[in-house]
Amino acid sequence: MPRTPRPPAKRRPPVRGASRPLKPPPATPRLLVFNKPFDVLTQFSDAQGRATLKDFIEVPGVYPAGRLDRDSEGLLLLTNDGQLQARIADPRHKLPKTYWVQIEGEPSDEQLQRLRDGVQLNDGPTRPAEARRLDEPALWPRNPPVRFRKSVPTHWLELVIREGRNRQVRRMTAAVGLPTLRLVRVRIGDWTLDDLAPGEWREVEARR
Repeated sequence: MPRTPRPPAKRRPPVRGASRPLKPPPATPRLLVFNKPFDVLTQFSDAQGRATLKDFIEVPGVYPAGRLDRDSEGLLLLTNDGQLQARIADPRHKLPKTYWVQIEGEPSDEQLQRLRDGVQLNDGPTRPAEARRLDEPALWPRNPPVRFRKSVPTHWLELVIREGRNRQVRRMTAAVGLPTLRLVRVRIGDWTLDDLAPGEWREVEARR
């Protein structure tokens, strides 16, 4: 008797969460330190024609390690090394990120302590942060300028966090009654802005 042909074997769907093979490290790892200006997206293209990293950086193959909101300024790291990118951006590594924050109102000791203890947000409590008052730093003028209310004083804080939720610093200060007016990231781990002007970048050693 002729054999009945078997139906073709079905391919098993990929298992969700299965680890993908890691890309080999680049032959020449690169790391860029960039001072992101206000109103610039941390991506290289935008269908709406808004300002992106492509307007400032023409280095092929590098990508942001983490994000910085469009309305925030300061330090952004870019690399072509996937492992280095993960070490910088993954909150599991708890890399400290330092922000200078101009807030509306005068911070009390109680408000600062709440930031240090961790703030309850709608997606859960934050990790404890470092928070202190800061004399007004010598920064570049923002374009466009920050809008102030003449009847309400403004002050500066330095906040150090070790996680990276969406708009976290703004939500933290708002939760304790101190709305953020201007937000500038000045340090990630050991990497700092130093004297970079907005829109400028420099290449540093790509160490993991």
